[in-house]
Amino acid sequence: MKKVRITVKHMASYPELMEMYENPQDVPCTMHMGEQFLANGWEKPEGFCDSAWNTLSPFVMTLAHGGENLYSGWMKNPRSAMLSCNDGFRPVSFLLEALDEEAD
Repeated sequence: MKKVRITVKHMASYPELMEMYENPQDVPCTMHMGEQFLANGWEKPEGFCDSAWNTLSPFVMTLAHGGENLYSGWMKNPRSAMLSCNDGFRPVSFLLEALDEEAD
């Protein structure tokens, strides 16, 4: 099984939607642009957002087990995926990349 690097590539924010629908949040998102995490298969990286992990983990597992060309080859690198968390108020886009390095 391969390790998978997860990199924060883009962060968006929709204050008009937050104002209309969201209850105030003390700490809504702790991700930072360029931040990287290393996943060992199904194990959520330390400090990684639980909600984002719920969205990304099936793709991490697929890449970790050698899966390629997700969604019929939409990525230039077949061993990667660009995905976003499911937060409709402040979505974060992540680049997932299978590494040649084996997981522990």
